[in-house]
Amino acid sequence: MCIGVMGTALASPLYPLYQDRWDLNASHITQLYVAYMASGLTGLLFLGRLSDMKGFMPVLRTGLILVTSGVTLSAFAWDVGSFLFSRIMIGMASSMIVTSASIGLGQFNRGGDVQRAAATTSLMLAFGFGLGPVVGGLIAQWIPNPLFSSYIPSMILGVLAIYALFQIKPIASKQPVPQKNSWRTWMPRLTLPATHLRRPYLIGCLSACCAFAMFSLFASLAPSFMAQMVPWHGPATSGFSIGIILFLSSGFQLLIRRWPAKRSVIVGLLSFTLACIALLINLWASSSLLFIVCVLLTAFGHGLCMYGGMSIVQRVSPPHQRAGLTSTYLITGYLGAILPILGLGWLADHLGLDQGLMIFCSLVATAALTVAIIAYLTPVLHKPTSA
Repeated sequence: MCIGVMGTALASPLYPLYQDRWDLNASHITQLYVAYMASGLTGLLFLGRLSDMKGFMPVLRTGLILVTSGVTLSAFAWDVGSFLFSRIMIGMASSMIVTSASIGLGQFNRGGDVQRAAATTSLMLAFGFGLGPVVGGLIAQWIPNPLFSSYIPSMILGVLAIYALFQIKPIASKQPVPQKNSWRTWMPRLTLPATHLRRPYLIGCLSACCAFAMFSLFASLAPSFMAQMVPWHGPATSGFSIGIILFLSSGFQLLIRRWPAKRSVIVGLLSFTLACIALLINLWASSSLLFIVCVLLTAFGHGLCMYGGMSIVQRVSPPHQRAGLTSTYLITGYLGAILPILGLGWLADHLGLDQGLMIFCSLVATAALTVAIIAYLTPVLHKPTSA
């Protein structure tokens, strides 16, 4: 999982270099990012239940092969079209890797500790996604031919991971196959838990939506708006700012791993509200310190919301629905990355980046605060529905 998702966010600190090479504007960058996320969303819609039917290992192998191929194509991209196609491949692969690896970690969790399984999944995702932009940014800053050399570590590690997976014998799955393998199986369908579990499940999904929206702001446009907030510039700086959010997110998840899911979600959403307010103020203050505070609040909120959301998913998921419910959870998160960022790119082109950020932060802060209040009023989910 870690190596597979490493290549997905690797391109984020490289976007300014692509802007210079192909004369792109802010909306083009957000469209490239959204194409990647939309591809991942499509994979979740059509392939989300594939691990339930075929087992997680074949899906994980296929996803790793696809993401390594996409990273390789990115390294050799000769125009916007070829780079766009590579991002679509990577997005599709990321959805397969995240879903199948999450199911696999749950199967290897013999003790039935859903809290531990959720923590492991969230930690691996955050660390892998964070590693890509940091490595890519550092290489792009100091090594020649950055739009090729930045992808070399992911290509090498991808090949090694594929080889390693083919040496592992998959464990026997105890999950029943809920449907016959027909064309209807591949049709998009959102999976929901039992009626009495839907409210906490939807709160978990919406918390992931806010987390994806906040992280995607930094992953797509951080190099653009950081120029007026911090004195340091370049791929290494933007890559580090993106990666540090996810590294700190992993660390915060370790610190709060014994917290109840409800508390994690509420505190995480409130952190996003404060992060948006800090970013709004910093549009005028242009303070490096306030920007660091914004990054820390975003990382804290991301860690708590992803941990709390995944904990809720693990608790409400019976074995035969686990892949479907995980996919629906991720679909909601991907929508949070696609729609707000696409709107922000349009606003940046028509109203200016500062005005676009004002509207974006105001809407996300309002949404996060609203979901936090709903979560506070929701009864605690005490027991998992499955062992």
